[in-house]
Amino acid sequence: MKTKSENLILELIETTRQNLNFAETLKAKSNNQLNWKENPESWSILECLEHLNLYGDFYLPEIEKTIDNAKSKNESDFKSGILGNYFAESMLPKAKLNKMKTFKDKNPLNSHLDTNTIDRFINQQIKMLNLLDKSRTISLNKEKTSISLTKLIKLKIGDTFRFVINHNIRHIKQIENVALKHAANTITQSEYANPE
Repeated sequence: MKTKSENLILELIETTRQNLNFAETLKAKSNNQLNWKENPESWSILECLEHLNLYGDFYLPEIEKTIDNAKSKNESDFKSGILGNYFAESMLPKAKLNKMKTFKDKNPLNSHLDTNTIDRFINQQIKMLNLLDKSRTISLNKEKTSISLTKLIKLKIGDTFRFVINHNIRHIKQIENVALKHAANTITQSEYANPE
């Protein structure tokens, strides 16, 4: 993938704002809605968000450190790396959300969560917006970050931004699906409770 560096940053800023706004809407949901799960092995809305928070705990400091220590100036174009592009593209949700194995340290299953999880995610998105803004002065191609998977691989910071933000999109889609299933389940239960 090749694009203008500024266009990429603007696109990622817009997506991050949308993710932040979406998280704000979750504050209107009840504790029951936020913690509802389709089955014991699936994630609730808050568990989906906590999964993103756990990734943010790794990537936001990593991105910030890379920006603060950057030596290369920004270029007009960003060209995605082969591996970076693969990771970033693989995170985008498909028509039917493809399941991926989650690392144990990033799996929030059966955590005791409350609305602080939403606030933490919102704060991380605000931090991401600041980092995207700061990244305008550095090379999105030459500056690289570590990844949570292994210390042996580094990605161009432009691809790291894409990966993290696409990963957020993926799980926000999952949250929307959980909310829809909860609504359908609630309707079904009320029909059983009040038969015609």
